Amino acid sequence: MSRIGKLPVIIPDGVEVTIEGQKVTAKGPLGTESVEIRSEIKIEKQDNKIVLTRINDERKSRSLHGLSRTLVANVVNGVKTGFTKKLEIVGVGYRAQMQGNTLNLALGYSHPVDIVAPEGIKIAVDQNTKITITGANKQTVGDVAALIRSKRPPEVYKGKGIKYEGEHIRRKAGKTGKK
Repeated sequence: MSRIGKLPVIIPDGVEVTIEGQKVTAKGPLGTESVEIRSEIKIEKQDNKIVLTRINDERKSRSLHGLSRTLVANVVNGVKTGFTKKLEIVGVGYRAQMQGNTLNLALGYSHPVDIVAPEGIKIAVDQNTKITITGANKQTVGDVAALIRSKRPPEVYKGKGIKYEGEHIRRKAGKTGKK
């Protein structure tokens, strides 16, 4: 049995969960999120918990068990507390600022890079070099963070670029001069 899949998803206070067939919908203070679970997994709501069990012991069902439980847990936790990703900008002249719903990045190109925040995602900028992305959907928060990072990934010689907070950049030694 899947160690993750057999754990029940506890529904916190303030979150309302409805199960319609294979669709789990959670409604909470941060909005409404839903996820569709494959038919190999059976979903039940017992008291204040959601229990996921697999129908048979086939390889496909076993592999989907833990994944399905995690997806349901992310939906439930997302509408209650939300998810956050933090990015840091490193480099002279590299900076970010918000203009309404658009993130404006100066990354050393001849033009500014503009990224519009998708619906349900909030982007905040601190000190022109720290970007915080928050939202109820874990997938969308991660996708937006990856999109922003892809505009100028950190390079290996000086470490300049956009990196995740706490990310360690492996540095290369530069050229050694001829003497």
